Amino acid sequence: MQSLVLEHSPASPGNAQNHFLARLSVETDCSDVYADLSAGISGFRVVDPRSPDAYDQGHVPTAVSIPHRSIDDATTASLSKADLIVVYCWGPGCNAAQKAGLKLAGLGFQVKEMLGGFEYWVKEGYPVEGTHADNPPIYQPHPVG
Repeated sequence: MQSLVLEHSPASPGNAQNHFLARLSVETDCSDVYADLSAGISGFRVVDPRSPDAYDQGHVPTAVSIPHRSIDDATTASLSKADLIVVYCWGPGCNAAQKAGLKLAGLGFQVKEMLGGFEYWVKEGYPVEGTHADNPPIYQPHPVG
């Protein structure tokens, strides 16, 4: 029986190192964001690119709401290009964070995506602000049809 894991040769250690370094340059996780926020670390801002309604219901503390469709020079004027911008979405099944990251990078910001998004923030038990902070929704249902 042939191995599915070994079907394709692995990358060299150097190529693997470059791959993981490239990913870490544009990704972070909930645990690291929470640790830095809790420690009062400066140098980054959290941006929630979901809808204003989603943000109002529950969001990462200190996050600012800038829906991804509205990102432009005017809506980002309060952000400093000296700060890293961390974006998040509902979770792994949502791509608003990638859309926001693309637009923000195009405006000259350094950006990282918070892996797992709001869903994993809530699942990991980190604090939430918003009108449903005690029981925040972790996804936005979309109508079918």
